[in-house]
Amino acid sequence: MKIAPELLDRFRADLFALWPDLLDGSEKLGIAISGGGDSLALLLLGHSALPGRVEAATVDHQLRAESGAEAKLAADYCAELGVPHVTLRVEVEKGNLQSRARAARYRALGAWCGERDLAGLATAHQLEDQAETFLMRLNRGSGLGGLASIRSRAKVPETTVPLVRPLLGWRREELAQLVDSVGWKAVQDPSNQNTDFDRIKMRENLARCDWLDRDALGRSAKHLAEADMIIRQTIEREFADKVTFDGVEAVYREVGSAESQSLIMGGVIRAIFQLYGIRVNQRVGSGLADNLIRGLKTNIAGIQADVREKDGESVWVFRRENARRVS
Repeated sequence: MKIAPELLDRFRADLFALWPDLLDGSEKLGIAISGGGDSLALLLLGHSALPGRVEAATVDHQLRAESGAEAKLAADYCAELGVPHVTLRVEVEKGNLQSRARAARYRALGAWCGERDLAGLATAHQLEDQAETFLMRLNRGSGLGGLASIRSRAKVPETTVPLVRPLLGWRREELAQLVDSVGWKAVQDPSNQNTDFDRIKMRENLARCDWLDRDALGRSAKHLAEADMIIRQTIEREFADKVTFDGVEAVYREVGSAESQSLIMGGVIRAIFQLYGIRVNQRVGSGLADNLIRGLKTNIAGIQADVREKDGESVWVFRRENARRVS
């Protein structure tokens, strides 16, 4: 199947910008394909950009009677292109359906990449997905990390497998047109019409707001992701340079230097808590930093934090709380 040269050149530029090593290497890329229009377009573009170097997987969540047939359709399209394909069947735990399904999906895809020795995974998130995510998180009052929305490059959750999303600058409509141009019929997931899901509510509202510039929202998310990366790198450097841990006490030295503002110090505190196997969010970390700046001893999640004098300087010391006596 022939893809318009301008579309293929555009996709190659987007993909190789995220992963330059793919340009001249022989590594293979895994593609997550649901059978929907976005993922079918990714399959077509990926196969054309990396001939003989892509494999595909469809995750069957087994939540709808039609899911097996939809996975079979995806497999048929892959066979038409000569792309190896596998269907990964998962069980979704009870709870938040979309969240649990996402977790199960990425677990299966990460394991598949490892089994097939694939260099990484590509998913078909596109510009409207990015705009929806940005606005949903803005509406929740998310911080910088949340407003960065869908990252163009990350890791498959709970793995070291690289994850790339080369279609974040592409619109849903142009991807659908590409699929139509080769005579394929995309799967229509009925859950995409279910307004019980927050994302679908946002999608419908966004469709009515023709004054909103999706490209601008995408650029904002990208800029925020870059800023978040810089902050993360600063936190990592601050932690490496100023925190020591002897297995019992963590000591944070040179607190209050020019670059150590509440945001950075809160991030370092979060990393310190992870030394004890405890996760806290940025709000808790920054709040604890504010308390320690004021000299307030604070106990959070079983960790005691206070200010001490060591070697002539004021330091922050963290340790587990002493076990409470029960009479």
